[in-house]
Amino acid sequence: MTENDAAGVETPDSGAMSWEERESAQAAAYDAIGDRYDEAFPHKDGQIGMVERLLPDLPPGARVLDLGCGTGTPTTRQLVDGGCRVTGTDISPRMLEVAKRNVPEARFLLRDMVDLDPERETYDAVVSCFSLLHLTRDRIPVVLDLVRRALVPGGRFGLAMVEADVDDAPIPFLGQTLRVTGYFRDELRGMLHSAGFTVEHERTLSYAPASTQARPEIQIFMICGNGEERGTA
Repeated sequence: MTENDAAGVETPDSGAMSWEERESAQAAAYDAIGDRYDEAFPHKDGQIGMVERLLPDLPPGARVLDLGCGTGTPTTRQLVDGGCRVTGTDISPRMLEVAKRNVPEARFLLRDMVDLDPERETYDAVVSCFSLLHLTRDRIPVVLDLVRRALVPGGRFGLAMVEADVDDAPIPFLGQTLRVTGYFRDELRGMLHSAGFTVEHERTLSYAPASTQARPEIQIFMICGNGEERGTA
C-alpha cells in the first residue's frame, strides 16, 4: 500500500479527515514533543528486555527494520550496538532528527508504516515498539501482513503494544493530542496468529511514566516467528 492508496480513507471518530491529514496531525504532534518523549519515558526495561531476547536469534550483521523508531533510543541504539544493520522509519521529521543524532550509524527514512514495501526490501527482523498503536484497527492487520512478507524465512518480529480496548481514540499526551488504538492481549495474540505469526515469547508489564502528562499503562511485549524455516545459505 502506498500513500496515494491510503489518502482519502476516513478513520473511525475522525470525521472527514483523510488518512494523509490524520498522519500529518500525528507527525506534527510528535514534532512538538521531540526530546520530551524520552524524558517522560526514561525507564524502558520491557523494551530493552525484548531486544535483548531477540538479538541472539539473529544472524551476524542482521538487517533490521525499526518501524516507527521515534528518537532511536533505546531500540535502534541497542540493535546497532548488537551488530545489526538498522533502518529506522518514522513519520515525524523532528523525531528522525533526534534519532540521527542519537544513532548516527543507522539509516533513517521519513515514511509512514503503511508504505512498507516487501517487494523491494526484506529484513531478518522487524521491531515495532509502541508504533502500531498509532494506526487504526483496519490498518494494523494490513501492516502486520506487510511486516510478515518483508521478513526473510525464519525472520523475527518484535512487537510492543499498550493493552487497551480502543480504536483511533484521541488522547492527551505530553501537551499534544494523539490518536491511538489498542487491544486486549488475547485479541492481539489472535490477530498475530491470523497474520501468519507464531508468538514465541510474551511479557506483560505495568508502567508508570515519569510525567503527569502521560498515563500509566499496561505494556505487552511479544517476539514472533513468521512460520518459516531460516535458510542455511
